[in-house]
Amino acid sequence: MEKVKSGKISLLIVILMCSAFSLQKNRPIRYEESRISMACTYTIVVYGDNSQSLPQIAAAAFNEIDRIDRLMSHYKEESPLSRINREAAKGPVKVEPELFDFIGECLKYSRESEGAFDITVGPLMKAWGFFRGEGRMPTAAELSEARRKIGYRHVILDYNAGTIRFDLPGVELDLGGIAKGYAVDRVASLLKEKGIKSALINAGGSTIYGLGSPPDSSGWEVKIQDPVDHEKIASTVHLKNRSLSISGSYEKFFEIDGVRYSHIMDPRTGMPVQGVLSVAILTDSGTAGDALDNVFYVMEKKSSRAYLRRLPRTDVLIFLPDSHRRWRMVDLKRWPAGLRSSPRDRKIEHGIGSHL
Repeated sequence: MEKVKSGKISLLIVILMCSAFSLQKNRPIRYEESRISMACTYTIVVYGDNSQSLPQIAAAAFNEIDRIDRLMSHYKEESPLSRINREAAKGPVKVEPELFDFIGECLKYSRESEGAFDITVGPLMKAWGFFRGEGRMPTAAELSEARRKIGYRHVILDYNAGTIRFDLPGVELDLGGIAKGYAVDRVASLLKEKGIKSALINAGGSTIYGLGSPPDSSGWEVKIQDPVDHEKIASTVHLKNRSLSISGSYEKFFEIDGVRYSHIMDPRTGMPVQGVLSVAILTDSGTAGDALDNVFYVMEKKSSRAYLRRLPRTDVLIFLPDSHRRWRMVDLKRWPAGLRSSPRDRKIEHGIGSHL
């Protein structure tokens, strides 16, 4: 009897080991890679069944990001966008369909936000020293000249001819506030075409898209940085087929006499936005998130609440200075009148996440 019993136990152990091996074998493989592009570090995490194909898929994704950079960079003189900036004030410039349609989408955000988001901020960024620099205070004359060239209405699109022209010399397009989100969306589409169902695409922390969810999880856990103490976490969100886009005054800024001037401009006034630390947008695409984090950073509260009502699948978290607790958070959808208590005392609900 003992031998039979021992044999049964041995057989059970073998079955359990085989089952564990089978589960391990069927478990998705995780692959992660990073690459610098568009002046930031992109990180892509993918899950799949074939360990040999995942590096190739990631390489194709990074190549797509580089392609978008070559197309839309205003820093690269040979880019199609730079050609538009050089020639569109002289006459209509024929533009390839992808870039033409994207600029058209950018102008749509400008119209809907009444200029709070505007891709003609190039001269303004230069005046304030944020083009290839860390910032400087412009003279009154410099600011006046830059403001004269700002305004999305200076950009004229001919949809029949596929051309773009400027109605004023000196107008420039700067897609830096939205191109990263578009690149993230393009990568998500590419990964889906390759059969990837679970991935995280991170554009330097400013735009992050969670495709599907990782194994044994309902979504990708993503931390939102504390806008004052960068060693701490302000909030945690879970992304599943959703994007998180963040704009913060801590990204690029300079200080004079205790006043912080950041790179986030109000195109309508020509001045850096004051009184906001950061804005986080949760929505369905990186492109929309990149545009909207600028929109809600710039917009006044009353206008922003009205605009948000037109965006049912968008959540907006605004981090404001607070003299007592250093910062406070406004969930624009849930607390339209503004949140008075510290976010550390609250729990975010309706699918946004919870504070640590």
